[in-house]
Amino acid sequence: MKRILVTGAAGQVGSELVPVLRERYGADNVLATDIRDDDGALKEAGPWEVVDCTDHDAMDQAVVGFGADTVYHLAAILSAVAEKDPHRAYTVNLGGLENTLEIARVRELAVFIPSSIAAFGPSTPADPTPQVTIQRPTTIYGVTKVAGELLADYFHTRFGVDTRGVRYPGLISYLTPPGGGTTDYAVEIFYEAVRNRRYTCFLEPDSQLDMMYMPDAIRASMEVMEADGSKLKNRNAFNITAMQLTPARLADAIREHIPDFEMSYDVDPMRQAIAESWPRRIDDSAAREEWDWQPEYDLDAMVADMLQNLEKKLT
Repeated sequence: MKRILVTGAAGQVGSELVPVLRERYGADNVLATDIRDDDGALKEAGPWEVVDCTDHDAMDQAVVGFGADTVYHLAAILSAVAEKDPHRAYTVNLGGLENTLEIARVRELAVFIPSSIAAFGPSTPADPTPQVTIQRPTTIYGVTKVAGELLADYFHTRFGVDTRGVRYPGLISYLTPPGGGTTDYAVEIFYEAVRNRRYTCFLEPDSQLDMMYMPDAIRASMEVMEADGSKLKNRNAFNITAMQLTPARLADAIREHIPDFEMSYDVDPMRQAIAESWPRRIDDSAAREEWDWQPEYDLDAMVADMLQNLEKKLT
């Protein structure tokens, strides 16, 4: 049975991934860690430790003490927040990753390393964006993601570390609040639709970006780690996507359920510039071919499920 350590467990992805991992592998076999303490379900439902991934010795002690053989390294500072403190983003996103990879080399661990569509830049072909292409991002978050992809490849080819990962698109969830990303509008819009029947969006109405419902993202993260490694040609940073959304398109889909929903716009120049540097549609055929990736939720299914669950949560 696997022994899994998760960094950044209290974040947007980790808080939903940990319960699924515990269901799959047993609660006692999944150690959730984060830089801040948890006072909720993660701590109550299984092993929990406060661990700073930028502290090599603390990370190593957690790995050895738990007897981990696999790490899901999710700790990161996201795009919009990272732009406000680039040095902290660099320290966490790359310093924490290098620590994790070096420990994985010494302790012979497998490592899941998420990347992002933020790893692409204005010179990347935007529609479709190939699996292997020019990247050249213009944000510190994107820079750290490209460097992280290369580090993961290096540790695999140089030292044989079993590193794997995906490039997340924008992620939509009813369980966890937005975490400072440029695609946060696609989560905020649902909360405001349920609460107030109106939302003011910080991106322009026709800003198209790849999106995915969180259950698909969680499943993809686990499937790539469970895949036959001999079939993986692109091991790290597989493109994955489920749908392409614009704010206007998402608002129309919500109106199918909430006819009086109103949408207005107050564009944030920084986040709009970030969005415009990212792909409009990525090509995820490599993931489909190498480990049979297939999303389960399209736009209509995702909107219906989001609204149904938020109605229960907020009313």
